[in-house]
This record gives sequence, C-alpha cells and structure tokens, in this order.
Amino acid sequence: MMKLLISRASKNPVSPDPANMLSASPVILSTERLLLRELTPAMFNNLFLRKTKQEIMEYLNLKTDQEYADMEERYTKGITTYFQDFKGFHLLDKATNKVIGHCDYHTWVPGHRRAEIGYAITNEKYKNKGLMKEALESILTFGFGQMNLFRVEAVITTYNTPSLQLMQHFGFQREGLLRNHYLVDEHLVDTYIYSLLKPEFEAWKRKHNV
Repeated sequence: MMKLLISRASKNPVSPDPANMLSASPVILSTERLLLRELTPAMFNNLFLRKTKQEIMEYLNLKTDQEYADMEERYTKGITTYFQDFKGFHLLDKATNKVIGHCDYHTWVPGHRRAEIGYAITNEKYKNKGLMKEALESILTFGFGQMNLFRVEAVITTYNTPSLQLMQHFGFQREGLLRNHYLVDEHLVDTYIYSLLKPEFEAWKRKHNV
C-alpha cells in the first residue's frame, strides 16, 4: 500500500544541486521510488528573474535551446490566468535525485473543481518500470485531497497505448473522441478524452487497499 507523504523542501540550500537551487519551499510528494517536486508560478518567477539560462535548463530538465525558448515563452505569456491555474511536479529518482520526468495539472480551473492532467517520463532508461503508476497515484491523491478537485481529465492520442493503459488502471472513463485535436509532427491527430471523479477514485483506492 502506497502512502502519500507531503513535505516542504528546505529554505536554506546548501549545495548547487538542482533540487536545492531555489529559496522557495515547494511541496514534495514521496512514493516508494520517486520524489515529486512541485513547480509553482512563484518558482518560475524566481528562476527567470534570478537564474542563468544554464541553471534554468538544469532545474527544469530542458535538453535543447528550443525547449528553453518554449518554456521562456510560456513564462513570458503567463503560466496562470484569471480563470486557470497550474500545478506541476518534477519526477525525481529517489536514488540519484535526478529529474526523470514530470506530472502536471496544466489546466486547473479551481472555481469548477476540475483540472486536466499531463505526464511524461523523459529519460528512456526509466520507462516501462511502472514509475508513472506510482506518480499518478500520488498526484491524484494530492489533487482530490489538497487541491479540492472533483474531476480530473486526460486527453490522450488514440495510439498512445501506455497512457491508455494507465487510464484503464486507475478507472478513468472514456467520454469521447476529439477529432483532429492535437498537432503532432505537423499532422493533426485524434484524441480520446477521459475523466475520473473523486468518488470513483475513492472507490478505486478502497478496491486496491490504498
């Protein structure tokens, strides 16, 4: 049985390690093999106003100049709006403290208690090890509990078999097909939209003794 442990990162960094670069105190979620480190709008402000490009790329696990440019544009245009907010987490390997992916509530509408979730393992050596199941269980528990969500949505390309299997594992319900919804490699592709409601997740936890 997985327990959700929530802590706060130290406010007094003692090394140049990326996990200790910021003076902000993000939420840290802990699973058996992962740490999930919160990324907040305030932290993005701290990064882009105070840190070098190299430090930003290291902290956000950006591999190319284009990834940096995309993130800088996202920051400049505004991560949050009056209507929507953002709650993101880096996935860190507990053994190495290395960033291996992310899991985000990237379209969070607090006024309607709903958010869309997105996730990825960005380091190939960590794929196909069940790590995203650990991360999602933790993130969903946090979302329905600490964020007061009632509905979590996921939009997934129709050919993304691993993500479709994750949706099935956690009991998400497929609600429909969105035609020509995502632009992938210059081609518009269809996606499925899934949702999970708070009572459904609570039933899933009881079933799995979580």
